Amino acid sequence: MKVEIWSDIACPWCYIGKRRFEQALADFPGKEDVEVVYRPYQLVPDAPATASPHRAWLAERYGPQSVAMDARVAELGLAEGITYDFDAALHANTFLGHRLLHLAETEYGAEAQGRLKEALLKAHFTDGVDIGDRAALADVAVAAGLDRERVTAYLAGDEGAAEVRAQLAEARELGISAVPTFVFEGKWAVQGGQEAATFRKVLDQVADEIDERRPAPVPVAPAGEACADGSCAI
Repeated sequence: MKVEIWSDIACPWCYIGKRRFEQALADFPGKEDVEVVYRPYQLVPDAPATASPHRAWLAERYGPQSVAMDARVAELGLAEGITYDFDAALHANTFLGHRLLHLAETEYGAEAQGRLKEALLKAHFTDGVDIGDRAALADVAVAAGLDRERVTAYLAGDEGAAEVRAQLAEARELGISAVPTFVFEGKWAVQGGQEAATFRKVLDQVADEIDERRPAPVPVAPAGEACADGSCAI
């Protein structure tokens, strides 16, 4: 089974959704046969190259409700083992990070890409790292197991840029407008940071659907909490 997770590095619900999906997958009997890959999505594609404080940017964009947004996500994150430090977090363009994730998948494999995704989310939301900075990204990548010389050369040029742009366009063609969105076997989509129990149910249903001996209905799950181009669930 292949699961493609369309998400952004700067999406708080993508972090929660990742952890909940991993919890469901850990208890899934067929987990060894599940390939998980991450696909790019940019909530703020026009974010400037120069980073700025997250709190100030969010307040400018959403007004007073931004405080409640951060507080609720931080509380929910604790239940998933995530520490959100929104005072330290920086608003930055995520395109370079998505290029790096593409490198990890194509040259190191899905498992390495998953490690890098986790490292980038932690760097952004917990450690206050500027994920739009090449040197900072290289440090995160090396800690996740990638080769520094290769990463530095890769980020210095345009390798992977066209491929990432093509995948961003593919997300639009698929009608993805909020993340995280989990696409199973290229056919079934589940949106939002669903509870682990919901993800487990979908995994079971998809496994049955692709097993000719045990046909099952197409899985349907109401949209969970997510971030869209204009807002995040609070």
